Amino acid sequence: ISILFSVFCLYFTLGSSGSFTINDVPLLLVGYGFGASFVALFAQLGGGIYTKAADVGADLVGKIEQEIPEDDPRNPAVIADLVGDNVGDCAARGADLFESIGAEIISAMILGGTMARKAGIQDPRGFILFPLVVHTLDLIVSAAGIMSVRGTSWPSSAKSAMDDPYDVLKGGYNISVFLATAGFFVTTRYMLFVPSAPQAWMHFMGCGLVGIVTAYMFVLITQYYTDHKYRPVRMVAEASSTGHGTNIIAGVSLGMEATCLPVLTISAAIVSAYWLGHTSGLTDTGGKACGGLFGTAVATMGMLSTAAYVLTMDVFGPIADNAGGIVEMSDQPESVREITDELDAVGNTTKATTKGYAIGSAALASFLLFSAYMDEVSSFTSTPFTQVDIAIPEVFVGGLLGSMLVYLFSAWACMAVGKSAQEVVNEVRRQFIERPGIMTHREKPDYARCVSIVAESALREMIKPGVLAVSAPCAIGVVFRVIGKKSEIPLLGAKVVASMLMFATVSGILLALFLNTSGGAWDNAKKYVETGAHGGKGSEAHKASITGDTVGDPFKDTAGPSLHVLIKMLATITLVMAPLFLD
Repeated sequence: ISILFSVFCLYFTLGSSGSFTINDVPLLLVGYGFGASFVALFAQLGGGIYTKAADVGADLVGKIEQEIPEDDPRNPAVIADLVGDNVGDCAARGADLFESIGAEIISAMILGGTMARKAGIQDPRGFILFPLVVHTLDLIVSAAGIMSVRGTSWPSSAKSAMDDPYDVLKGGYNISVFLATAGFFVTTRYMLFVPSAPQAWMHFMGCGLVGIVTAYMFVLITQYYTDHKYRPVRMVAEASSTGHGTNIIAGVSLGMEATCLPVLTISAAIVSAYWLGHTSGLTDTGGKACGGLFGTAVATMGMLSTAAYVLTMDVFGPIADNAGGIVEMSDQPESVREITDELDAVGNTTKATTKGYAIGSAALASFLLFSAYMDEVSSFTSTPFTQVDIAIPEVFVGGLLGSMLVYLFSAWACMAVGKSAQEVVNEVRRQFIERPGIMTHREKPDYARCVSIVAESALREMIKPGVLAVSAPCAIGVVFRVIGKKSEIPLLGAKVVASMLMFATVSGILLALFLNTSGGAWDNAKKYVETGAHGGKGSEAHKASITGDTVGDPFKDTAGPSLHVLIKMLATITLVMAPLFLD
């Protein structure tokens, strides 16, 4: 983004005579955000289908039908499962956060330039370049946090470190948060200081702190709902002791409950940041406060100011999972497997934490992109576009279509996992029947066949939900633009798209929180039972927990994370395609 910004500035020879100014350059970067969203959607969707089809297929036949341990080398789908951890949890999550950061930087640059123009700030470079500086700071503070994490040597004190590995990781995160707070103080003071409003930088510093606190709250909330040390996951594990159905009921109810605290946190963050920006003292030529939206942008930057460290915590999950697979396949002692199982359970929590963090940042980024869309429509039409009236029937219908889009997309994503998993189940069953020597280690499974099946299936099955996500906003906007032209309602297409975007964002946030949390809780409830609770491995409670984990797999690793990208991509599509919706 920095390179593109510099190239555009040079290409348009800013500073020379002409109407093009530095405030206009961020609008040219919107296409970059759309490209990042487009690729991230297919990376997350395809990666989620790949990893969960292999995981579900391996568990259903291996654990339940053949009653062999997880990651047993006799399972033909085990290699596809381990590869899927890297595809779905490393590459896909990286694409998700990359897209979040890219969308947030571009929208914050647009809003910073717009606010500087309204406030009559002569040199707007500080407000426009501030997001780039903050995310450069992210690399530094996250690197410091990562380097602060230290292991201990066995046998002196390593066991004590193993008592709670999550606390070790969170200790590094605490250091990154502290350094990010200090960095925010310096950058806001020197980049956002305005002589006409000398206290404004302190208000924006407060906005950054709101974002940092919001990120930390999401980490704590997600840990509470997905770590087996706490009541919610243990409640799901206890429900497993009475059967498969009660396990499912407990997981679904937990996921619904888990939407409450994150939504309250996001709501408080948006209102607080907007109020701090609004009272910063920056006003337009008419004396009206104009810093509110930029305040929310700074809060989003604060939330993403430690994104690199959070991504590191996420990648810890598949590393620990694959380590457990290697231990099982190499027939290591049970004591080694116990250590990797503990790390794997922590990895499930860190992955859930990253998903909670990602949906929180997506909510704030989507609010910014929505605001940027309204600014763009106002700029193109030279008329104020600041409100969307859902009492207009067509606009309300647009909102309904936006909510429907979220649920239809999620349904197709889960359905894609189901279809792909069926192919894996059939292949694994075939190999066990045709090669009976696999169970006695006399024959080697055909691992490559399962890898090929899930790769081909993921590429094929992600087309339908992907096309839906890309085409729906454009189709809705164009259709209602034509309707508005016939019925002589000005800017109807833009209004309906704005309504669709609002409703889709709200529905997507809630549904993603439900899917991510319930899936993570089911997974760690299974891990908790496997530690010996409620009968341990092989018990009826264990079998019920496997069912819950299987149901939760497409929730937490396919549909849920894909919704993070979907709601941001809808916003970037409307930004790029806005001229299509105008009269």
